[in-house]
Amino acid sequence: MPILAGQTVTAQQLNRLQPKTYRAGTQTAALTGPLTNADVPGIEIAFTTQTAGATITAEIVCDFDPTATVGGLSSGRLWIDGSGVGEFAVYQQGPGTTGDRGSTPQTYREVIPTAGNHTAKLVVTLSTGVNLNVYSSLLLTVYEVV
Repeated sequence: MPILAGQTVTAQQLNRLQPKTYRAGTQTAALTGPLTNADVPGIEIAFTTQTAGATITAEIVCDFDPTATVGGLSSGRLWIDGSGVGEFAVYQQGPGTTGDRGSTPQTYREVIPTAGNHTAKLVVTLSTGVNLNVYSSLLLTVYEVV
């Protein structure tokens, strides 16, 4: 809702004007494929929205590192409150067995429909022969509605 001329603005409204930024970049262990929809250890953010309809922007980076001949696509995705949202960060190794490596990013803009406590996390699917290294991360910014 807009702030109108002559309106008395509350402290609570002013607090919601400032975006809140969170970062999870301390992956505690590398993951080794094959895996399907695996939580990345340490890449999880608990956050609270004060109003329904808050908007978040997020960036993930997945550090894919093949260690052998790769058996297909690997991907990372943002999950919010137990559900995958938006696009995947996708990696597929070219010809050869090792030597390729990619820090693959993806960006998100989502609306959080309800006020309250929420969880955002990085979830990956790894094909055979691919590791997710410890240089992966999640950056999340919450914009509240006034």
